[in-house]
Amino acid sequence: MNKPKMTTEKGNSRVLMFLGQLERLNGEAMLADAEIARQITAKILHLIQTQEKTRKEIMSKGSGGMEVILATLENTQDLQTTLNILYILNELLTVGGGRRVGVLVSKGGTGILLQMLLSASKEWPPSEELMLQLHSVLAKVGPKDRKFGVKARLNGALNVTVNLLKQNLQNPKLLLPCLQVLRVYSSNSVNAVSLGKNGLVELMFKIIGPFSKKNTSLLKVALDTLGALLKSKTNARRAVDRAHVPVLLYIYQDWHRNDTRHRHMLIRKGILGCLKNITNIKLGRRAFLDADGMRILYNTSTECLPVRTLDPLINTSSLIMRKCFPKNRLPLPTIKSVFHHQLPHIPAGGPVAQLYSQPPGVDDVVDESDDNEDAEAENDTENEEDKDLHAQNDDIETDISKLRPRETPSRPFEELKIYERFFLELSEDFQGFNFDNPKAAVIDPVTAPKSHCSITVPTAQGLPPKYPTTAPLQGERHLAKDARPRPETSSPAPACPLDLDTINITRGQDGRRDHSQSPTHSGAELERDLLQKLEQVSLTRPQGRVGGGRGGEGSRQHRQPPRLTGVVCPRRGGVGEESPVEEGAEEDGDEGAVLEVPDTALLLPLHDPDLYVEMVKSTRSVPQYSQVAYPDYFGHVAPTFREHILERVYGVQSPLPPYRTKIFQDIERLIHPNDILDKVVYDLDIQSPVVDDGESLKFNSQFESGNLRKAIQVRRYEYDLVLNSDINSNHYHQWFYFEVSGMCVGAPYRFNIINCEKSNSQFNYGMQVLMYSVQEAIGGRPRWVRTGADICYYKNHFSRSSIAAGGQKGKSYYTMTFSMTFNHKDDVCYFAYHYPYTYSTLKMHLQKLEALRTPQVYLRQDILCETLGGNGCPLLTITAMPESTSNDQICQFRNRPLVFLSARVHPGETNASWVMKGTLEFLMGTSPLAQSLREAYIFKIVPMLNPDGVVNGNHRCSLSGEDLNRQWQSPSPELHPTIYHTKSLLQYLTAIQRAPLVFCDYHGHSRKKNVFMYGCSLKETVWQTNISATSCDLHEDLGYRTLPKILSQIAPAFSMASCSFVVERSKEATARVVVWREMGVQRSYTMESTLCGCDQGKYKGLQIGTRELEEMGAQFCVALLRLKRLTCPLELRNHAHLLDVESDFIETRCKVTSSPSTYVLEDEEHSFMEEVDYSAESGDELEHEPDVADTHDNHLSDSESNSQRDALT
Repeated sequence: MNKPKMTTEKGNSRVLMFLGQLERLNGEAMLADAEIARQITAKILHLIQTQEKTRKEIMSKGSGGMEVILATLENTQDLQTTLNILYILNELLTVGGGRRVGVLVSKGGTGILLQMLLSASKEWPPSEELMLQLHSVLAKVGPKDRKFGVKARLNGALNVTVNLLKQNLQNPKLLLPCLQVLRVYSSNSVNAVSLGKNGLVELMFKIIGPFSKKNTSLLKVALDTLGALLKSKTNARRAVDRAHVPVLLYIYQDWHRNDTRHRHMLIRKGILGCLKNITNIKLGRRAFLDADGMRILYNTSTECLPVRTLDPLINTSSLIMRKCFPKNRLPLPTIKSVFHHQLPHIPAGGPVAQLYSQPPGVDDVVDESDDNEDAEAENDTENEEDKDLHAQNDDIETDISKLRPRETPSRPFEELKIYERFFLELSEDFQGFNFDNPKAAVIDPVTAPKSHCSITVPTAQGLPPKYPTTAPLQGERHLAKDARPRPETSSPAPACPLDLDTINITRGQDGRRDHSQSPTHSGAELERDLLQKLEQVSLTRPQGRVGGGRGGEGSRQHRQPPRLTGVVCPRRGGVGEESPVEEGAEEDGDEGAVLEVPDTALLLPLHDPDLYVEMVKSTRSVPQYSQVAYPDYFGHVAPTFREHILERVYGVQSPLPPYRTKIFQDIERLIHPNDILDKVVYDLDIQSPVVDDGESLKFNSQFESGNLRKAIQVRRYEYDLVLNSDINSNHYHQWFYFEVSGMCVGAPYRFNIINCEKSNSQFNYGMQVLMYSVQEAIGGRPRWVRTGADICYYKNHFSRSSIAAGGQKGKSYYTMTFSMTFNHKDDVCYFAYHYPYTYSTLKMHLQKLEALRTPQVYLRQDILCETLGGNGCPLLTITAMPESTSNDQICQFRNRPLVFLSARVHPGETNASWVMKGTLEFLMGTSPLAQSLREAYIFKIVPMLNPDGVVNGNHRCSLSGEDLNRQWQSPSPELHPTIYHTKSLLQYLTAIQRAPLVFCDYHGHSRKKNVFMYGCSLKETVWQTNISATSCDLHEDLGYRTLPKILSQIAPAFSMASCSFVVERSKEATARVVVWREMGVQRSYTMESTLCGCDQGKYKGLQIGTRELEEMGAQFCVALLRLKRLTCPLELRNHAHLLDVESDFIETRCKVTSSPSTYVLEDEEHSFMEEVDYSAESGDELEHEPDVADTHDNHLSDSESNSQRDALT
């Protein structure tokens, strides 16, 4: 090494003087004057031991003391001088932490020490004191030198320490520093393999042993070393082959029994660490099970539960048990959806093509080998720290050419002219329009055709899933282009259709309920058939008989639903035909019961049960649903109380590993198999009905948007539930909506949804499931409420095949579990992932909105296209009527800027529909704000982009089996008709120079809280990367931030801090990026609404409900009105703070994290987890804003809150 130069001053300290003398001795003089060097080093050592300031002087910057000491150590051949310097180094490094060690490493000290170790080993016998001091210093240096393991291997020092250990197994004084150094050596995977081959694993098992109060520090280091060695799969297999797994379990049990005062928790944790590393390989897991490891760890962990300080032991034991739990297959014949829809043609590539090309008879539930972990992959990791860390931003688009709008149209205008008929308002002259009766002159909405087919209202609980009581829904189809027949589905059609116009439901004398009193019932059968069963309301045939099965003589007979007969009373606002009172109804009254339906007309002006039934009749589903769920029929009134985000429960949702209480209950299944019933109580895959013995809950999901494939009773009050995958897919399991009945009051039921795919969920951070009680609804409280206790989400023992995981092996499913206690006997309850909003509900709402339209509103409903399943995709046009036919008025009407809104491309994101409902209600309202907004814009709205997915209970895909929001670049008119025609509308507007001012696609987000937006910005995307660009390249109008900023000021649920305007490669085929890039719409957004709740603003700590979601839709409209005012030059000067983008971006800059793309379902945008900082800017609620009303009053009805929302001024 270079010869150091000591810096000395007059009157300097003694230590610096001695260091100067030692520096002059370095070189040849060191050999001649060994005694002098010995004396000087001894004096320096004495000063360091007696004076703290001496250490600081040696290690101070510019002193050169460390260089002198290391040079002396390198040059001397005198043993005592060497020992003195090692003593000095030990003293210096004992205090001062990593900084002093860092100085030694930077000066090349590691290499000098390792070379000295190698030289000392060549002497025989080696000096014990020298080896002790060398290893003591190396033990301090090793953890701070990232290259330590590589340097030791290259110097040949590994075997020196191992051989020294073998020779001194009975010498604890020397053993401890040797083990400390070996622990650092073993942290390098290549070193670990080499040391294992040299017998170090066997040596460690000679050192560790049963409980003893002696040498506990030595034992702790030995266990750490063994744990590091066992990270190597080669060493783990060696330990298994030599039967060390039972030994470790025995040792752990012994320490657990004897360490009654828990003073040696670190030793016990070290033993568990060794077991954890061994069980990383399949052989280790098998050996663990053969040694009864599950029972041992389960019993010891259970005994540790009362002691809070033993959490690390419980958590590590839980990890091991979860890992070693035998992998089971999902209890399904195939992971493909139980329903099938034949596509017009199969895509050339992708998951759907793989699904169709799969050979028949292939077991797609599990692989022959679900574990590819045993392949040796122990490459040298010495250069890991030198790898480029730029992968964090790999997904961000770096091609500036792709971050600019296209200059040439993507389609010829001649192809787009056919869409002119959807924009009549752009050429409307209103000649001949009767302004005295303007409502009659506006184009009527396209109404759904009536279909005289059979349907059960609400649900036929007692029927088998594949054999509906009634015929499939039939009717005409709406076509945007030429009509063509659709392929038939595989579900059998019953042969005996029923008359749909004989629904038998009654109300009070005035046709409405008195909610201040308890419900009154009439008919002797009410207590027997309704209160005891409460399973369904049936539509009866005039002949009084109900057809079932496949039809024809000899078809299988099934238990029929109870018929509830009575008088149909007209409902206010209903459009369905009322059935007259049948002759003999009174005489036949003893055969049925009367259902008292809650009248929610005053609270829900857009809901009507009769109209909903009419809408269901024209809705087409692949399973040919013939039932209606109670919640969709009765409607939902938002609760007047607040629903708080649950606090994480200790022991249920505790971290690392989480949810140990639930995991232990799962492990009991393996330990006590005799307690498991394993009884199938609901199954869509079987052709015969499940036998009902009255001892189990009854399940059903055979209604619109329902999703539950199978229910298995595990214990008396515990059920495993399996979700159905999206049609023409083999994954996407998240949305659920099902019915439960036959419950016992007060019993602690547990429900486990066992085939979830996401690695984390807001269920771990306070979100609850939703429940709807029919008993509560009949009692005057028809509403979805957040419910469930002990909710958690964790990886389970059901393996995912590589087919289901996109080629990845060794993957597992996740369980979402919750507990529930029912309050009503013989209730019928529904559970859902989020507030359901069906396609039939949308059609009902649209018709009700049309009925409530005022003469000042221009409203037109078109059917944009027909979906693959034969359902119409509605397209709405909303604006203000002109005041007259004057040229000025007509010109202003035609030239209003357009706003294009869409929602529900992902069926499972039902919150998007509730936000859209709030937007539509506001736009159709009578408030001055709503009128101003209609006068400012023409709204083109596609409220549901994926009707088929919604109807059939999909979570992510359409019937094509593909995520429609990844098809915007090149949508297929046959496979993705709604996306194709919606994009064509936008392309037509671009072609005629009328591109929308704002495009916004409403979505829901499952991993973040609050409401926020994703937009597109060239500048902010470039800022997140290392690419160089000139200021000319980054020139960009900053107005894209205005709308989100306005929302953050007026909407309490909106968080500007969660917004991002970065363009990513993985999102280049989404709506917002394609509309921004191809149509040049600067304000192109995805607005994400949380499924959970808020952690900032007025709603902090509350779970989000339909009231808040609808409020968000209304506030989006208010923000658009402000945007209109702000874009006016006269107004812009007074609101310049809204465009202060540079400083705002620095404050709320989105942290882009990378995550490897997987085949499992991803969130719509960034997959941020709970650890992301969700805190929004202060001042989200502006006191000086007069337009904003507090609509979250706990005592407001829906109608009252709607009135307030309409009067936001």
